[in-house]
Amino acid sequence: MKIFIDTEFTDFTDTQLISIGLAAESGEFFYAELPFDHIKSSDFVFKNVIPLLTPEKSLMSYVDFRIRLLAWLTGLWSGGGNLEICFDFDGDFQLLEHAWEDQIPVWCKPRHVGRNINELYRLEYHKKHNLPEHHALNDAMAIRYAFRER
Repeated sequence: MKIFIDTEFTDFTDTQLISIGLAAESGEFFYAELPFDHIKSSDFVFKNVIPLLTPEKSLMSYVDFRIRLLAWLTGLWSGGGNLEICFDFDGDFQLLEHAWEDQIPVWCKPRHVGRNINELYRLEYHKKHNLPEHHALNDAMAIRYAFRER
């Protein structure tokens, strides 16, 4: 099964994870917002990402994030094969690894799918569902919709 991932983060130079969205090809999804240092955020993040976040009281600790994500992935995993964690930007998977303290289950395999994402379909998804870009879950679902196996 393929799981499409997207993240939002503070900046390219001093990167901290802000939020993460995962959308399974079977329709299930996972979303978390994590604590981050607002001061390290770029102007782009202040303008386009932070306004889309939920109130701060809903932040998930990193411990809770790891527990909940493992439970979610385990629920999707059949036990006989692998889950493909599909991303179009290497940094998304790297941020997942870092947040999970490099303890990603061996049955979760990374797969770069950048060449398999139809950009027109990705944009169409946002427009069709009236969902803003730069929200990790919205973007993960758009990537899932725009994925085309070659």
